[in-house]
Amino acid sequence: MRNIQNHFAQPPLIFGALIAICISILLPVQAQCPATPNIFQTSLLEPPQPGKELSTQQLQQILADGQIPVLDVRFELEYAISHIPSAVNIPPLNNTSADREVSLISALFPNNPHAEFVLTCNGPFCGKSKRVAAGLAAAGYDNFYRYQLGLPVWRALGNTVQTDFDGFAYIFNLDRSAVFVDARTPQDFQADTVACAVNVQPGEATAANDDGRLPLWDKGARVVVFADDPQLAKQVASEIAKKAYWSSSYFSGTFADLESSRLRIHSWRRCHKDRHRGETDDE
Repeated sequence: MRNIQNHFAQPPLIFGALIAICISILLPVQAQCPATPNIFQTSLLEPPQPGKELSTQQLQQILADGQIPVLDVRFELEYAISHIPSAVNIPPLNNTSADREVSLISALFPNNPHAEFVLTCNGPFCGKSKRVAAGLAAAGYDNFYRYQLGLPVWRALGNTVQTDFDGFAYIFNLDRSAVFVDARTPQDFQADTVACAVNVQPGEATAANDDGRLPLWDKGARVVVFADDPQLAKQVASEIAKKAYWSSSYFSGTFADLESSRLRIHSWRRCHKDRHRGETDDE
């Protein structure tokens, strides 16, 4: 009887041993196989070109660390209208040559071919950063990066961008569909604001999206946030960006800067009829 019991006990023991062996083999293999990257962790994965490609997550970390400069190689007005916060503008002379950008960047990092910096421009199909990268490689620079996904993908993934005064003026004067958001207190907003602006406080992006302060049916409309403190404007703009307003941004200055500028911020002629408060144009 004992022999019979031992005979029937052997298959389970053998099966258990086989499972243990398989697990011991598979676990190291799985550990060596990286997880599939998500959209924040991927890049274009283009064929080898000068400049190591960065993912959005890597660029976010670089910006948070603040040690490696990010260089925006678009034209001045493009940069002023919208750029990744803290990026420095290295504007081109034209759309064909990168000589000016290479010269300016070389002046920033003289005698340092291993300098670390990031190039960025207008997205996957933007040739500016690629031309500049090729020129820098020819000049001997070998340790820089490219965020080739660029501003469009940065914004599409819910990141906010910065608008400088010239960009604000361009949008205010020429884009009648743009929405200007005053992030100051309701009291300050009622006392004085930009023509046709709406008041959105921190934490109100969802409500503003639902109640008509933000253009629910036109997520591509420009939305520019301003305040007395650019960091407050950035906070509200970041919340608005997370509501899929991929063309939103925040003003790098203050409301006082707008008031004291040449810009006619109280001109109600730029307003949509449904936003008109009935005030007299002060132009």
